[in-house]
Amino acid sequence: QLTLVETGGGLVQPGGSLRLSCVISGSSIEDYVIGWFRQAPGKEREGVTCIRYSGIPSIYLDPEKGRFTVSRDNTKKTVYLQMNNLNPSDTAVYYCAARPNVCSRTPQLFTSWGQGTQVTVSG
Repeated sequence: QLTLVETGGGLVQPGGSLRLSCVISGSSIEDYVIGWFRQAPGKEREGVTCIRYSGIPSIYLDPEKGRFTVSRDNTKKTVYLQMNNLNPSDTAVYYCAARPNVCSRTPQLFTSWGQGTQVTVSG
């Protein structure tokens, strides 16, 4: 079981960018993949990205537009979600989560969750 803490949320204008961080603690971190999810009011939680310990990413949300990128710094035990060209429909609570080995966009498969960080896109 890992502990995850998200930071970096806030208020941003449409068209703006934001970088979220997920700091990971616990043992055997190398055995886990880290996913980013978001949940808007009244909507289901949806997968945004996932990244393996090796750094290989999977992008689930708007992959053709390239607005979301994920990276990690294993020396800092931190995973980053870079979000560009944000619009009001991106307003949501963003979560990072961990599960063993295999990336997925299905939130129910993830076993450890952070508390979430609010992202509001408004101008």
